[in-house]
Amino acid sequence: MTKKIFITGTGTDVGKTYVSALIIKKMREAGYDCGYFKPVLSGVFEMGGHLVDSDANYVTKLAELDILPDECVSYWWKEAVSPHLAAKRKNQEIDIDKIKYDYNRLVKRYEYLLIEGAGGITCPLIINNEEKYLLKDLIWELGLSIIIVADAGLGTLNSTLLTVEYARENGIEIEGIILNNYEADNFMHWDNLEQIENLTGINVVATVAPNAGDIMLLEGLFNE
Repeated sequence: MTKKIFITGTGTDVGKTYVSALIIKKMREAGYDCGYFKPVLSGVFEMGGHLVDSDANYVTKLAELDILPDECVSYWWKEAVSPHLAAKRKNQEIDIDKIKYDYNRLVKRYEYLLIEGAGGITCPLIINNEEKYLLKDLIWELGLSIIIVADAGLGTLNSTLLTVEYARENGIEIEGIILNNYEADNFMHWDNLEQIENLTGINVVATVAPNAGDIMLLEGLFNE
C-alpha cells in the first residue's frame, strides 16, 4: 500500500510548500518513489488552462517529479484567497469526491505520497447554508496523519499549540513538527523548539534553515 502524509501549517506563508518540496526531493534522491498532491490551490498564474507558476510548479520542478503540475491539483484559482471564497467568486462548487478521486489516482501511481494543505488546518473548502467543510474534515475522511510546519520565530508557541490542540480534538494523529526559518544561533529559536516539545509532547522532527537546500530524511513518518 502507498504510504502517505499530510503537510499542514500553523497558518498561511509558514513555508509548507518549501518544506514539502524539500521532503519530496530528499525522498526521491534516496530512491523512494514519492509523489505530490495539493487538493486546492489559489494565487496561481496560468496560461491556456495550464499552471505555469504555482506551488505545484515549484514542487514538481525542485523535486524533479515525472508529472505535470496540473495533475497534482484538483482545483486552482488565480486569486490568492481562501478556497471557499475563490470558488464562490468563480461560481464554482468544490466537489470533495473529485478531490478524493484525484487523491486515489495519485495513491495508485506512487509508493509514497505527500499531500499539502492550503493555509492552516481550519482552512474552509465549503461554506454555505447546508454545509461547512474544512480542511480538517478532508484529512480525517482520508484517514491521514499530519506533520505541522511552523515558523521558528516569535509567536510560534501560540500558533503551534493551537494547531496541535485542534488536531487532537478532531481525532487527527500528529507525526511531528517541522520548524522553518530556524536559525541555529538564535536563542529564541532554541527555546521555541524546546518549549514546543515540552508543551505538546510532540517531537520537532526537523528544522529548516532560511534558504536551505536540503532537509533531514524523515524516515518512518509516511503511514499506510
